[in-house]
Amino acid sequence: MRFSFVTIFESLIAPYFADSILKRAIDNKLLAVETINPRDFSTDKWRRTDDVATGGGAGMVMTPQPLFDCLNDLKRKSPKVRILFMTPCAKKFGAIDAKRLAVFDHIAFVCGRYEGFDERAIEVFADEVLSIGDFVLTGGELPAVIMCDAIARFIDGTLGNSRSAMTDSFENGALEAPAFTKPALFRGVGTPGELLGGNHKAIESFRSRLSELKTRYFRPDLI
Repeated sequence: MRFSFVTIFESLIAPYFADSILKRAIDNKLLAVETINPRDFSTDKWRRTDDVATGGGAGMVMTPQPLFDCLNDLKRKSPKVRILFMTPCAKKFGAIDAKRLAVFDHIAFVCGRYEGFDERAIEVFADEVLSIGDFVLTGGELPAVIMCDAIARFIDGTLGNSRSAMTDSFENGALEAPAFTKPALFRGVGTPGELLGGNHKAIESFRSRLSELKTRYFRPDLI
């Protein structure tokens, strides 16, 4: 699977994929990551990608020309690319979206800056607009990387144990049960005895109950 990050700050993307699970997935050719800079498509003498908002107001807006030419070039090279715009003015990205988007061969994340995009770029190119929450960041790079990470987990082979994704929080409409490891007693705090007996059926039942209790306490809206 190929992930493209359309951003004027390419250096923000690469470090996240330099270590751990996603680096291994890249090394194993399960996924590929690239950055595309709209500034390279700017026809402005100074390669600018922003201008004042029409009608006035604070802040600058990303101009349409670099984005239009950048995304037209991307679609010419990859006609089936799924283009996602990062904006807080959109529905919230969730686990169901990560699983749904994992079936595409190529996804492009368009990362805004300043006061956002000229709306015409969204109207012409966006297959989807997505948000990670009801707050505003200085740019769309962080939401894009978050979404990419969540999607990549559902690509076969990315995780060392494919069962991990199937037991994550939200997978069954609930939060994952609390996890414990050795030692069974650490500084006076013990591990639940139900996890220590070796009865796998009883352990699964106990974890299911803990999952329900955790969900009711932290996220009753999921019940």
